[in-house]
Amino acid sequence: MSVAFRRESDEEHLEPKFEVPIPTGPNLMTPAGPALIAARIAALEAQVETASDDDREALRRDLRYWNTRAATAEVVAPPADDTAGIGSRVTFRLNGATRTIAIVGHDEADADARITYAAPLARALIGTGAGDLADFQGRSDAIEVLSVEND
Repeated sequence: MSVAFRRESDEEHLEPKFEVPIPTGPNLMTPAGPALIAARIAALEAQVETASDDDREALRRDLRYWNTRAATAEVVAPPADDTAGIGSRVTFRLNGATRTIAIVGHDEADADARITYAAPLARALIGTGAGDLADFQGRSDAIEVLSVEND
């Protein structure tokens, strides 16, 4: 049989495994962020102990990501005044709908009510206060800020 038709193993045909990408810029987060990261690290360490060999490398890759994020964390206090910033809860009106979001660090964000400070919506809101209008998506005064709460 020709060598061209022989396959040594399936490993050589698998996609390469890359590290989890780390967001660019500083690793800013709210005071609650380090505890969230510590909990994720603890959960991953427990999973690594009981994982099969096939799953262990992926878990270790995730663990490297979270250890890096813990080491580079920069806690930011919410603004002292009534302007929006990291750690603020902002209620606003956009396209006729009223919505409340919290502005947080990359690793604290979720899909519902907590968005990263680097998101376009958060960038539009940072620095605004109650009663302010903000430009968004190429439209001037698209956002009306109704209230800003800082813990």
